[in-house]
Amino acid sequence: MNSEPIALIVIDMQRGMATPEAGERNNPDAEENILKLLAAWRGAGWPVVSVRHISRTEGSPFWPGQPGAEFQPALAPLDSEHVVDKHVPDAFIHSGLERWLHVRGIHRVVIVGVSTSNSVESTARTAGNLGFNTIVVSDATFTFARQDYAGAWRSADEVHAMSLANLDGEYASIMCTGDAINLL
Repeated sequence: MNSEPIALIVIDMQRGMATPEAGERNNPDAEENILKLLAAWRGAGWPVVSVRHISRTEGSPFWPGQPGAEFQPALAPLDSEHVVDKHVPDAFIHSGLERWLHVRGIHRVVIVGVSTSNSVESTARTAGNLGFNTIVVSDATFTFARQDYAGAWRSADEVHAMSLANLDGEYASIMCTGDAINLL
């Protein structure tokens, strides 16, 4: 077992992300893989951080008190686990996450959740820029189809692959669930 703890950061696994209104997505097994990672991290007694997006836009599914803002029950944090509320895609901005990690001597983070092309990518970029050894788990993240800047429609798989390519090597290492569990 590795002696230096690695924090598992679970991003935005809220009810609002699990609705058809969220759009066409990829990685239908992402939640199952996140559950495997949670079980491994909890079994090892390593830190788990659950990040929750709280919108500042009234009427948003992620507005405080709306069902969409609640964690998906199967992925909800334990009472002993740290919860970070954020108002922008990046989990480090105005949240105290960086300090929380530094106080605990944590220099390595594994990032999972949604969406690869938004909150996951933004958080991973900042983690890398702050000097954290950052890993993004490709099969425990997912994103949604969208139109690119040139007007072409991109599938969720294409958007996901490009986000991972944006991160790989410069901000983070990319690995699958099994390899991340082997870090323990």
